[in-house]
Amino acid sequence: MKRVISILVLAAILGLSMAAVAAPKMQLMVYTSMKEVLISELIEAFNKKNPNVMIEYYSAGAGKLMAKIATEKQANALVCDVLWTSEVPDFYQMKQQGALEPYISPEAKNIVSPVKDKEGYFTPARLGTLGVAYNTNKIKTPPATWEDLLKPEFKGGFAIANPALSGTSMVSVGMIVENLGWGYIEKLRANGALMGQGSGQVVDDTAIGDLTACIGVDYIVINKIKEGAQLGFAYTDKMLVIPSPIAILKGTKNLVAAKKFIDFMLSFKGQKIIADTYTLPIRADVAIVTGVGLVTPAEAEKRAMKLDYLKLMSEKEALIEKFTNIMTK
Repeated sequence: MKRVISILVLAAILGLSMAAVAAPKMQLMVYTSMKEVLISELIEAFNKKNPNVMIEYYSAGAGKLMAKIATEKQANALVCDVLWTSEVPDFYQMKQQGALEPYISPEAKNIVSPVKDKEGYFTPARLGTLGVAYNTNKIKTPPATWEDLLKPEFKGGFAIANPALSGTSMVSVGMIVENLGWGYIEKLRANGALMGQGSGQVVDDTAIGDLTACIGVDYIVINKIKEGAQLGFAYTDKMLVIPSPIAILKGTKNLVAAKKFIDFMLSFKGQKIIADTYTLPIRADVAIVTGVGLVTPAEAEKRAMKLDYLKLMSEKEALIEKFTNIMTK
């Protein structure tokens, strides 16, 4: 009798093991504009917690990603399940077009962000911030207000990246105009302010001394400082805070896996990985890197410039054209 029971137990164990081996893994494709070192680390950590999900990613600029998604939808062959970029206007547009799947994660209650979608069509997964990157050989007292950038020490040497080349710069210009007015842009230009190239290039130009200062993305500037660049990083009183939303695309066949990934991204573990890359998490309980000029998510939310993203979407081309005309006249 005991032998029969043992055989039955062994058969049951073998059956469960074979079932586990035979069980197909869930699939997930993530499209993102985040740097590969970050997304690969996040995916590695996610896989440790969710070994039953086979996850892949495609990294490219936000514009290229949107074009790729449009092509896939046109061919009725959507590959992307989850999209994560810093182009907030794209997410508002996709929501209007009915291209996103609403999902409010249990982790969403912990979010600290100036931009939120109450219906859950997209969710901030990172708080990107921009401050003033300045050459420490030329500037000894970092600017504390936007008015400080109009002082003589910045004359002819302050730059903002071209908003036609950088989506982050386009949103930044939109924020400045909405909160400080076109008159402020005119004052900057009167003080010799310049329109640079991309967001990374203006920081490089500041580091080598071709520029005195520029508007710089947090992690780009801080990484340069860590590498030994003669740069400082400071926030003005009113901050440029641009969340990086994450969303599930409508029509995905991998909804369960997509929700699991969103949950992980908003979790303490996921946000800790993000915070360690010299940018801000969206959770107050995740510590930021100290000693590099960053502020807490709560402080960033409090000081963030307001922006009507829906209005910006409709006025984007006009904004870029007017800014370019002012800065090149």
